[in-house]
Parts: sequence; structure tokens; C-alpha cells
Amino acid sequence: MTANETSTAPRMTGDQRREQILAVARHVFAEGGYAASTDDIARAAGVSQPYVVRLFGSKRELYAETYRRAADEIVETLRSVAPGPDVKDRMGDAYLRLIADPDMRLLTMQGFMSSDADIQAMARHTLGEAFRLHEQKVGSGPEDARNFVAHGMLINALLGTDAPARAAGDPGLEALVECAIPASQRQDAR
Repeated sequence: MTANETSTAPRMTGDQRREQILAVARHVFAEGGYAASTDDIARAAGVSQPYVVRLFGSKRELYAETYRRAADEIVETLRSVAPGPDVKDRMGDAYLRLIADPDMRLLTMQGFMSSDADIQAMARHTLGEAFRLHEQKVGSGPEDARNFVAHGMLINALLGTDAPARAAGDPGLEALVECAIPASQRQDAR
């Protein structure tokens, strides 16, 4: 663009830029964990590092907000599943759709391993809400709700280790993947 030309792209509002940075942070933190820097995020978002810090205060606050949004998305997705005779399957399918997104899956798993007390609290709350919502919607009792949460964690671990694509030749892993992950999800993970 020359000095006499003007951009036809509308300028983002502060709120729009904040949302854009959070979306970029989700991806950058998912790939790099907490070790990713605000400079990495700023570069990926096309803004300056001081601007990122001005908007969020610190890397820790940006990470916490990014993780909170992912945790809230899980809870809201499970909460939004309508009651009905097949609610158990639909809750499972809704969760599988969420973690099919590698950024969601990786960021979620990082929260379970975090040493940050606030992130740990959000991770615990997400597990508790998944349990409570399953128990409430399905009505089959605490053991079934516990199995739902545990199964979700197993699927996270299998997808996070690329087990569906790498199970061939390992009979135990092949059987576990086949048992734990629906065929349609196994195909999507390859």
C-alpha cells in the first residue's frame, strides 16, 4: 500500500482485538504450553508484545483467561445437551466433538497438569461439573457419572498420544483404542 492509499479493512475494536488475541493464545498455548511467551502470541496475532501485556496484564493472566474459556466451553457444551432418552450418548458425542479440536484437547490436558493453583481449581471444577451434569441429566447414579468422566480422560490421553494412528502392531493398545474411541472418532483422529 502506498502512502496515498488507505486501507479498506475496518479497524478492529478493542474487544474484537482482545477476542482475536485470546483465539491465537489458545492455539499458541495448546502447542507450547505455559512456556509459550507473550511475544509468541503477539507475533501470531500481528500485534506488539506490550499491547498483549497491556490488554491482559501478564502471561499468567492471559493463560488463565484462555484456560477458563476452554473449561467454560466444556461445561456449557455438556450443560446444553437436551434431556431425552439418549442423553448419555449425546453428552459423550458432544464431548468427543470438543476434544476433536487438538487445541481444546491439549489445553485441557495442560490444565490437569498445571502447578498453578487457579488453573488447578478450574480443572477440578470442570471435572466436578462434568460429573454433576452427567449424574443430573442421565440419572443413572454416581458410578456411571464417574465412568463418563474417566472415559473422557482416557480418550483425551489416547488422542493426545496419537494412539488411534499408532496402535497397529500393539495388540493391547489396538484393543483399548477400539474399546474406548468410537470408530467415527478414530477415523477423524488419523
